[in-house]
Amino acid sequence: MSTTQQSKVALVTGASRGIGAAIARQLARDGFMVLINYSNNAREAEALATQIDEAGGHATTVQADVSDPAAVRRMFDAAEAAFGGVDVLVNNAGIMRLAKMADSDDTLFDSQIAINLKGTFNTLREAARRLRNGGRIINTSSSVVGLYQPTYAVYAATKAGVEAMTHILSKEMRGRNITVNTVAPGPVATDLFFDGKPQDVIDHLTKLTPLERLGTPEDVANTVSFLAGPNGGWINGQTLRANGGAI
Repeated sequence: MSTTQQSKVALVTGASRGIGAAIARQLARDGFMVLINYSNNAREAEALATQIDEAGGHATTVQADVSDPAAVRRMFDAAEAAFGGVDVLVNNAGIMRLAKMADSDDTLFDSQIAINLKGTFNTLREAARRLRNGGRIINTSSSVVGLYQPTYAVYAATKAGVEAMTHILSKEMRGRNITVNTVAPGPVATDLFFDGKPQDVIDHLTKLTPLERLGTPEDVANTVSFLAGPNGGWINGQTLRANGGAI
């Protein structure tokens, strides 16, 4: 474990599995005390915390639905009570529901706005007020912003909004030495990615990058680790498209 980040606290939303879990593991290896946020998957979150602890890191879990402002406030309250505050916020929680616009119902729209966009806003608002000076905020977008494939309209719109908030908040944090950036992965081999996709679509997306493979959760976690660590301090207000060259 690195000693450079010991005593610093990283809060990762939607961290019970997939990319979020990989981020939590990597930040723990970097020496952060990791708060694993989850909404419903308590068992997976607790199992991840145990894995991190057994590997020599330090992690604990915190339940909160990021779409609920009161729950987000309580999550930060709990972090401050237990650890004195938060140094790094990683906004990973999100959902993806795809359909052509003509076929998209209000539930598809409202649910993604609530979690992907409003949920990120809720945590950014608390972090803007409460993150310790010198901290890092790392949001998650997607390279669908730029690819603009059919069926991704609502999802891409939420992520474009996240990128806009990133740029603006980085300017509003002037004087506090807090950086605000976004990581925008391309196709990543997770259960969320594979769910419901026919093999020909998976094959097409695998060949989309010049590297001719899907990304891994660890690819994204390594990018977050860079932004959260001492070598990422001069990157601010940016979107890093960690996508293997897909766009």
